[in-house]
Amino acid sequence: MPGTGDGPRIDLHTHSTASDGTLTPAELVRAASAAGLDVLAITDHDTTAGWSEAVRALPPGLTLLRGAELSCRWYGTEPAIPLHLLGYLFDPESPELVAELSRIRASREVRAERIVARLRADGVDVSWPEIRTSAAGGTVGRPHIAQALIRAGLVRTTTEAFRPEWLGERYRLPKEDIDVFRAVRLLRQAGGVPVFAHPRASRRGRIVPDRLIVELAAAGLAGLEADHEDHSAAEREHVRALAGELGLLVTGSSDFHGTHKTVRLGAHTTAVEAYERIVAGATSGVVPVTSVG
Repeated sequence: MPGTGDGPRIDLHTHSTASDGTLTPAELVRAASAAGLDVLAITDHDTTAGWSEAVRALPPGLTLLRGAELSCRWYGTEPAIPLHLLGYLFDPESPELVAELSRIRASREVRAERIVARLRADGVDVSWPEIRTSAAGGTVGRPHIAQALIRAGLVRTTTEAFRPEWLGERYRLPKEDIDVFRAVRLLRQAGGVPVFAHPRASRRGRIVPDRLIVELAAAGLAGLEADHEDHSAAEREHVRALAGELGLLVTGSSDFHGTHKTVRLGAHTTAVEAYERIVAGATSGVVPVTSVG
């Protein structure tokens, strides 16, 4: 695996137009290569739809780790807390996991259409067919609606679109998620490796207590994402310390969404030792793919 003098550059959390990114899977892998990455994970929300295109377009020297980001929820408190699990190298045809991801994607679509209907009822000139088309075949999410608000001149940025007066609160509707313990079980059953995405990102809202992570580790959680743009320095250190206590691997990544976010590919990276633990931990037969040109 090629790398710089400091070792390979590994980014394990990115999104394409298969969910709510702005680059197609082919554009994403080319951008990763141009950014000097050696390993890239494609982790679209609740879908593996971008895997095939990413593999076909893989530039020479870049290794692709196939994965997804699962929309989960912890029901151990009221109200329940949403969270995300990154699943790597799982079998994309595992029946129970396929059914669950299909259910979540369908609920996202219904939710987005209801949000648009609410906006239109309040006189906001956005078009559901146009928003649906803008998703480029992926599942429609709030970032696609945010782009419609930008095109309509109602907000200037995605961040502004997610303020309380817009999608952050007034036009926010609940969505269906997977119970986090069920998600860990489904990923392990599919031979994959589950990692908790941005577990201490308090700027995103409520976070789960450490005792949940202890329970998830016992249930099969493999790692925690520490280096992330939404973690403060103190939060990163907390995650690293907790992972050390529990014997979990630690990842770092950009959570790249293209122009939907300002973070760049490779802004945060994963140590090669953690990457190797992920690869060794997968039992699905799905392996990293490297193009040799």
